[in-house]
Amino acid sequence: MVLNWAIGDEPCDAAQHRQDYACKGNSTCVNPHNLSGYFCECLPGYEGNPYLPDGCQDTDECQISNPCSAGACVNVLGNYSCVCPKGFKGDGMKAGTGCSKDNPSNLFKGIRLLTISLATTVALLVLLVGSSWTYWGKKKRRFIKLKEKYFQENGGLLLQQQLASRGGSVETMKIFTAEELKKATNNYHESRVLGEGGYGTVYKGILEDNKVVAIKKSKICAPAQNEQFVNEVIVLSQINHRNVVRLLGCCLETPMPLLVYEFIINGTLSEHIHNKCRESLLSWELRLKIAAETAGALAYLHSSTSMPIIHRDVKTTNVLLDENYIAKVSDFGASRLIPLDQAQITTLVQGTLGYLDPEYFHTNHLTEKSDVYSFGVVLVELLTSKVALSFARPEAERNLASFFVCSGKRVA
Repeated sequence: MVLNWAIGDEPCDAAQHRQDYACKGNSTCVNPHNLSGYFCECLPGYEGNPYLPDGCQDTDECQISNPCSAGACVNVLGNYSCVCPKGFKGDGMKAGTGCSKDNPSNLFKGIRLLTISLATTVALLVLLVGSSWTYWGKKKRRFIKLKEKYFQENGGLLLQQQLASRGGSVETMKIFTAEELKKATNNYHESRVLGEGGYGTVYKGILEDNKVVAIKKSKICAPAQNEQFVNEVIVLSQINHRNVVRLLGCCLETPMPLLVYEFIINGTLSEHIHNKCRESLLSWELRLKIAAETAGALAYLHSSTSMPIIHRDVKTTNVLLDENYIAKVSDFGASRLIPLDQAQITTLVQGTLGYLDPEYFHTNHLTEKSDVYSFGVVLVELLTSKVALSFARPEAERNLASFFVCSGKRVA
């Protein structure tokens, strides 16, 4: 007699979702043949009562029957595994391939394959490192050649020759790197622009030691501009005066040459004269002091340097004021050195309309008097607070010098 029974009348799929589901841990639900309901049995590798919470316990196959042919039998929950000894291969099971001694030739083949793989990996690594080294080496050489190219284009050789012929050398100034000045100006951000002139743009720079400087960058890369750069360095290398802006160094590594000056905090004299908010700060005593200091700087340039220097662009925008309102003459890009045996030189006219000496303008003969004339216009600006050239005035008085002379005649 066979007793066939089942629990309830629902199959496993439905019964598993009921609260009174009878199958407990490590058991599975079984649908009986030709009957409704279900019954439970332990999972393979387990034995016991599937209707009790801990009824199904792991069967240790290694202890009961040891299904492994050789080597070690390792029991795991619900199963087991056979491990062949070292030097043998196979699944280690009696019912399987068992364990057989590994062929030494196969081992040799494995070692050979491993050796080839390692050799190939090392070769590829060496090739990669070598290629990277060659690439960076070429890139570094190209960078060095580019810097040498810029050095020559920026008049570096001419600068060295000129300074050496006058007893100086380029080492007397600090040579800044392009990266240094790029970082100091926040990549030449427009918020750092202090002003723009005929020969370049001036930026405010903050060096790594927090020193504030003014960095002059040429507007275009052209031989004429490079000559102006060399000229300014040569001229400033001859000057040591408290009323002349001090040159701190230069950079020759960039397409456009760069000059680094001391930073003058109070801006230009022009800003103070013509800005209504600042004009009140310039008392008559202060204006007289600024005029005297500017005159002293020009007198020094004309008579106290080893070779007389004509500024050639004296104007209120080229006179800076420091925190104590001490005048500092700046922008020597148009300046010329005059040999001691010559009273004048013939050159192309350069300067700013309104300040330009009429005699120099018509004859091309540059003398110290050209600076004196321009300084006279600066004095009239200080006296009248009027701009040097204005098309709002009558045609005969557009030039401030003419306006001042006409005003003097009317008073007389």
